[in-house]
Amino acid sequence: MSQDTSTREREEGAAAPLAAESSGARRFFRAPHVRARLARWRARHPSAARWLSLAVTVLAALLVQMALQMPNTQAGLRPSAFVRLPAEAIIGAVVLLYLPRRARIVAAALAGALVGWLAVLDMLDIGFTEYLGRPFNMILDWGLFDDARSYVADSLGSTAALGLTVGAIALVVALVVLVALSAVRLGSVLARHRARAARGALIAGTVWIACTALGVQFAGAPLASRHAAAVAKAQARTVRDTVRDEAAFGKEARADAFGNTPPAQLVPDLRGKDVIFTFIESYGRSAIEDPVMAPGVDGTLAARTQALAKAGFHAKSGWLTSATYGGGSWLGHSTFMSGLWISNQQRYRTVMASDHLSLTKVFAKTGAWDTVGVMPGVVKAWPEQKYYGLDKVYNAFQLGYHGPKFSWSTMPDQFALQQFQQREHGRERGKPLMSEIILTSSHQPWAPIPHMVGWDQLGDGRIYGPIEKAGKKSADVIADSTASREEYGKSIQYSVTALTQWLQRYGTEDTVLVFLGDHQPIARVSGNHASRDVPVSIVAKDPKVLQKIAGWGWTDGLRPAHTAPVWKMSAFRDRFLTAYGSVPHPSGE
Repeated sequence: MSQDTSTREREEGAAAPLAAESSGARRFFRAPHVRARLARWRARHPSAARWLSLAVTVLAALLVQMALQMPNTQAGLRPSAFVRLPAEAIIGAVVLLYLPRRARIVAAALAGALVGWLAVLDMLDIGFTEYLGRPFNMILDWGLFDDARSYVADSLGSTAALGLTVGAIALVVALVVLVALSAVRLGSVLARHRARAARGALIAGTVWIACTALGVQFAGAPLASRHAAAVAKAQARTVRDTVRDEAAFGKEARADAFGNTPPAQLVPDLRGKDVIFTFIESYGRSAIEDPVMAPGVDGTLAARTQALAKAGFHAKSGWLTSATYGGGSWLGHSTFMSGLWISNQQRYRTVMASDHLSLTKVFAKTGAWDTVGVMPGVVKAWPEQKYYGLDKVYNAFQLGYHGPKFSWSTMPDQFALQQFQQREHGRERGKPLMSEIILTSSHQPWAPIPHMVGWDQLGDGRIYGPIEKAGKKSADVIADSTASREEYGKSIQYSVTALTQWLQRYGTEDTVLVFLGDHQPIARVSGNHASRDVPVSIVAKDPKVLQKIAGWGWTDGLRPAHTAPVWKMSAFRDRFLTAYGSVPHPSGE
């Protein structure tokens, strides 16, 4: 006997006992000696064989039941959620009872695989709702898994990322395959006991109808369930709406209130000013109003407002409702800059390929400003530079940093700001400067967090080595809600301090700083029912700059009042352009 033959026989022998429990599945295992060996074992141990068969059947039924009833929210993930009478199981049993053998096997396997896949989608909904505040979109969201893998690698290490990736793929495959095999097993059992199964299906159907009519509940939810059918219907609706949205948004993106405005009529009231748009990662309303985080953050905002006032700077602040939550920062950035509601990756791709004016490109179009981007979070090619109208972009590798990463963040905000000062803002130039800066130190998992050092001590960043080593570890914070909230608050304090100290130290009479959060932090930090609001502030020395927005009703200082106006983030672009003298000349209508 050859080595290959011996190996194949061992593999078949190991797989046969599980598959042979289903008469329909036996056709996949042709070797006569395997079936003979199994028959001899059953003959020698009839009682054990019966109990094993019963155990496999019960486990198959439990697995199918759990897959059919898998909740799609974390709050619904409790044992009582699985104690339901699913209509899909009753209908499936009736169909399988009256199908011929070959058709029954195929139908059971396909139906089981579908139920397993719907359970996977339910689990993805739980994860996406927890982190992004919305369900999983199976048309648009596959690309986000690579970002998730990168985030885990940066936070917990490449080994953990690889292990979790392999584990997740194995779980998905195992769930779909095992539910399919379980459905085949149950179909075969039903066929062997056709009369009793038919009576049971009739009784179960009658009970389901009665429970539905009477509104019978268990643990606060209807006992009669059609959860899997509802999930399938919701997914189909999502696919339909996604396809429709692509066409509708394409038309919306072609219309631009300022698309045909001559350069001379764009932001004339800001001519000569160095305008800086800065995003603070995950800077949300919860940082200012949550009882755990607010004391520290509010204290920092108050102290920095006073320090800026002493330096001659004044601020007004309000609220914007972000198009994203918990992550997807680029959706918040593009919503703010484009004046369009960019709530998914499809819309993002559409607007990036369009001629719709971004707020930053407005300055480039005038020809009166140099434009630059500082993007320490960008670690690969960034074609979006063209859409944003930036003459030059500094990514993570172009800022001269030789210190340690702070989890996901490639460098501390203070260092990135100092490099901006040295490379661009502090240089002599023939035109004023418009800048877009995206700060990263407040990106989850919020450990370790850098702290402020002397601005003249930053060097090439090696000073951060001991600071990073002394900081908390990501693994100690990432799964602890209380610790995450505390560290998140500290990270916001750091980012706000770094930015406002930079302004206090290097700002001039002509500096105008607009800074805001891109989105709220994840639900583990902000809470399950948090808004999507983020703070936004405009800071300047020249009183005329803030006088232009006096009618907005914003709060004086860096902390917006609870009752300050709340606008959709997509409304800011047009309001800002109008406030500073831009004249609308629509295009694409």
